[in-house]
Amino acid sequence: MTDSISAQKTDRIAHIIATLWQDLPTLFERDISYDIYSQDIFFKDPVNTFKWKFNYRIIFWTLRFHARLFFTEIHFDVHDITHPEFDRIFVTWTVRGTLRVPWRSKILFSGNSDYKLNENQQIYRHIDSWDRSPQEILRQFVRPASQPPA
Repeated sequence: MTDSISAQKTDRIAHIIATLWQDLPTLFERDISYDIYSQDIFFKDPVNTFKWKFNYRIIFWTLRFHARLFFTEIHFDVHDITHPEFDRIFVTWTVRGTLRVPWRSKILFSGNSDYKLNENQQIYRHIDSWDRSPQEILRQFVRPASQPPA
């Protein structure tokens, strides 16, 4: 019986990792799969903190909306997904894009997502860290003084 439960948990974790590999690279283009997340998921990044799957869905809708509105191109590059502990999944990534302005500012920042799994093998916590502050990221949008208008 224990082997069966262990195999089910291993299969579930493999499903979660496969879903993340599938969803994350296209999160600016289409919605993600929400079956791997608990109803009471907690999310935190350098600018947002909230709980509940409804709010989690809104943040991904907002990302897609702003990506289409403000960028001519934007990418979420997943570098690695690891499973360092039985209840943890860790993702390293980079966001890069071109802002929809005449001087075509570029955005580039990297980060990681630290996911925690509950006893039902669902993600109940998602904490993002970025390699620079939100203010530094926003400064990438401004035309450098040395660059002439397009």
